[in-house]
Amino acid sequence: MAAERSKSPRKPLYTPEQRARRDATPWTLVQAILAPLQFLVFLISLGLVAYYLTTGKGYEAATASILIKTFLLYTIMITGSIWEKVVFDEWLFVEAFFWEDVFSMLVLALQTLYVVALLKGWWTPEQQVYIAVAAYGTYLVNAAQFLWKLRVARLEGKKNDAGSQSGQMSPSMTAPGTNWAGQQS
Repeated sequence: MAAERSKSPRKPLYTPEQRARRDATPWTLVQAILAPLQFLVFLISLGLVAYYLTTGKGYEAATASILIKTFLLYTIMITGSIWEKVVFDEWLFVEAFFWEDVFSMLVLALQTLYVVALLKGWWTPEQQVYIAVAAYGTYLVNAAQFLWKLRVARLEGKKNDAGSQSGQMSPSMTAPGTNWAGQQS
């Protein structure tokens, strides 16, 4: 006899109170601006790093781009922890974003190792850049995690909005007339 798995309902990412705080805080907009900016810098840097690793040319440009990406990573980590504090009343590692925060810390550790190796002259420039490549691979996993959570939040919002329109009392993902960043739509 095969054991049946009971499918328990997934816990929503946000309680109604957390959703209201998320929609009201300016830190949501800050994250909404920084995340795509960081991804754009990542793409540019990835191209410069690939060029350096395949040709041996452009080390300075690749290095500058990695440092800019690292600066943006630290910025988004600091502002993201403030966002989590405002929305969830915890600085980091809230249940809803635990694994995203774990991977963010791994990316941060690798990017920091790159900067320290660069400043201390540890290893060859090529080996240093490979540390950044490892950080970039981890960043891609992390970015995919956040995109998944954004999708889940949007689907929850659509489900909750449909429930609200049918007369059920369920929280909306966003306030009426706003998008996921809390901006007027």
